[in-house]
Amino acid sequence: MTSTVAVSDPITAPSTAPGTAPTSKLRFRTYLGYAAGDAGNNLAFSMTSMFLLLYYTDVVGISAAAAGTLFLVVRVWDAFADIWAGRQVDKTMTRWGKFRPFFLFGSLPLLLLSVATFTVPGGLGGTGKLIYAYATYALLGLAYSLVNIPYGSLASAMTQEPVERARLASFRSMGTAATIIALAFIVAPQIKNSDNLQQSLTLTTLLFVVIGFGLYMLLFSTSKERVARDVAHVTLKQSLGTLKGNRPLLMLCLSALSFLVGMFTLQTVQAYYARDVLGDANYFIILTVVSTGVMFVVAGFIPRIVRAVGKKPAYISASIIAIIAALGIALTPSDRPGLAIAFFGLYGVGMAAVNTLMWALEADTVEYGEWRTGVRTEGTTYAVFSFTRKVGQAVGGAAAAYGLGFVGYIAQQEVQSQATQDGIRFIAGFVPAAFILVGVIIMVFYPLTETRFKTMVAEVAARRAARED
Repeated sequence: MTSTVAVSDPITAPSTAPGTAPTSKLRFRTYLGYAAGDAGNNLAFSMTSMFLLLYYTDVVGISAAAAGTLFLVVRVWDAFADIWAGRQVDKTMTRWGKFRPFFLFGSLPLLLLSVATFTVPGGLGGTGKLIYAYATYALLGLAYSLVNIPYGSLASAMTQEPVERARLASFRSMGTAATIIALAFIVAPQIKNSDNLQQSLTLTTLLFVVIGFGLYMLLFSTSKERVARDVAHVTLKQSLGTLKGNRPLLMLCLSALSFLVGMFTLQTVQAYYARDVLGDANYFIILTVVSTGVMFVVAGFIPRIVRAVGKKPAYISASIIAIIAALGIALTPSDRPGLAIAFFGLYGVGMAAVNTLMWALEADTVEYGEWRTGVRTEGTTYAVFSFTRKVGQAVGGAAAAYGLGFVGYIAQQEVQSQATQDGIRFIAGFVPAAFILVGVIIMVFYPLTETRFKTMVAEVAARRAARED
């Protein structure tokens, strides 16, 4: 029978049990496998966030306004799919554990749906194409939830050591960065040089099926759930109980939501910025390599930074760097590509740090929920966090699409007007800066400190030991 522990807020509650929670060091192959998992995720996720709007407007022929509505509707649907997927995870327990079965059985459908999303049949009329786009993108989002929610939840079940969690988050970020850079080199040249972009994208996504399935199987074979749990099959009531009063999770979600609206706005218009503002689609590769490549460097320093100053101060500082860089992107004239590239690099530094720290912070909120209630709900907690990420993606993608329509973007027009070029530049810079600033203000009030986290973990371990005696 599960016990429910009612306690006061951890900011004021005293420590009631000494000691530390048991930990075990993770092997390098575990970190590598975890990085491979997010590399696999992003063959679908980043492929859509980077190129789907361009595919819909310039290949399929869907208007920017219609695509904006599609993005908003489907990504909000995705957000609710995350909540449903989180419940499936919390209810699951198999001989492979709670999370790993989803990689084994869900990865292939996800990758195949990515192919379908980027292969809208040419014989359909305007309405038929739109219906097909809604259906395939919505199914892709559902399949992604059933793989990504267990993937993200897995980190908090692998270790409770803050530095090791930061290191897992760092490897996750490096897996993301590797995929985004690969997509830039593989897909971006097709936008400019392919005689049949539809055929190129179909063949490319089919190749990603093979590569992605291999990455997921590496994740499956190297991951292991190590953190003890008192309840294997979590009820809906227990899941909701761990969320109620989880102030750190609420604050993190609100900050992440604002931050991600800005991030996805820029990511969605980046291909347009390179092609229409800087004048050459190949700049997209340079901008992506510069802004994403720094993630390999920054992610490697995150565990040291966490050890030195903690996650919250690092998160706020990195966000400020991203704001400064976004303002620079908005204000850099189109005839200064070198300066634009430099600001994209600085932006990447801030983004890499914040995105890496988000995952470590989310894992900490799982411990808070268990500390309050006695029940671990990695799936539901991560699903709520992922819900806000999907809403951020929805709003950011829709804002980019609506913004393009507002500034007069004309699909397949070789040269956009100066007003349109300036509009794209402002969307790429001012919108992210404004939303990230809101995220910083929210994060100032985030209540969970490193010291309190360690105290909570120790108290949960002491309670478990007392019940076993």
